[in-house]
Amino acid sequence: MDYATLLQLLDSTLRLGTPLLLACLAGLYSERAGIFDIGLEGKILMAAMSAGAVAALTGSVWIGLMAAIAGAMLFAILHGIASITFRGNQLISGVALNFLASGITVLTAQALFGQGGRTPPLSGEARFNPITLPFAETLKDVPLIGPLYYEVISGHSFLVYLALACVPFTWWLLYRTRFGLRLRAVGENPASVDTAGISVKGLRFAAVMITGVLCGLAGAYMATALQAGFGREMTAGRGYIALAALIFAKWRPWQALGATMLFGFFQALALRPDVVEGVVGQKVPVSMLDALPYVLTVIVLAGFIGKAIPPRAGGEPYVKER
Repeated sequence: MDYATLLQLLDSTLRLGTPLLLACLAGLYSERAGIFDIGLEGKILMAAMSAGAVAALTGSVWIGLMAAIAGAMLFAILHGIASITFRGNQLISGVALNFLASGITVLTAQALFGQGGRTPPLSGEARFNPITLPFAETLKDVPLIGPLYYEVISGHSFLVYLALACVPFTWWLLYRTRFGLRLRAVGENPASVDTAGISVKGLRFAAVMITGVLCGLAGAYMATALQAGFGREMTAGRGYIALAALIFAKWRPWQALGATMLFGFFQALALRPDVVEGVVGQKVPVSMLDALPYVLTVIVLAGFIGKAIPPRAGGEPYVKER
């Protein structure tokens, strides 16, 4: 595999890993606060449909982005009400949201556009277009570093760079602020947080709402940057893969970046069977390459890559003692 091919793979890794990164960070906030959110898939799907539909109707990708965040936050509120206010089973609530999103997105898109549950192809101002970073053209002929900067680092949409910026911001928020300390504490020992006079429900709802925003960004990226519009079940299990990456990362932001990019790399390999054939020396079925991210998911969930200990109060509704 030559250097140019490697750069193409890395470029695809970053593009494909971005929605996983946003979804993984979304789950990190929620689960750090003690709310298990298996409904990431549904939130991203709802956001993708909202972004694609509104961008197609208005011709503005920014209005589509706001619609995506609103759609995902609506589902986040529903999950919060079910699991925090009414202390329902968090896993069942998340699964219900996934089923709801699977049906309502197709029905809405079909009612609006009549194209089999899809939105019309997006173009121009209805999409996030690639951004050329400063000096990319000037440095592209510099050996090694120039092509890396030009091909891999530059030339992505705004949401890719925003997703990457969310990683250090999440680390700073969780580990260097009072809000982050309280958020982590409410996922470990909500009774002690309540004793200190801090609202457990308020913190958990705040985490769930942040989850909604990040899922909205992930869905908007899929519909308006990675692809040109919304398609039926276009998330293709990315919400579940993000949860596996979150376990792989042991609920830490920098590790989440590495885990999601690893999953993104496997997805990029699935799109380049010629590269895999050149490395292993024989033809590999495309279906096997497509299964790589899901095989890695099973390996992670089976605990073969270290033991991951979730927040102690995760999945347990808090009942205030009287």
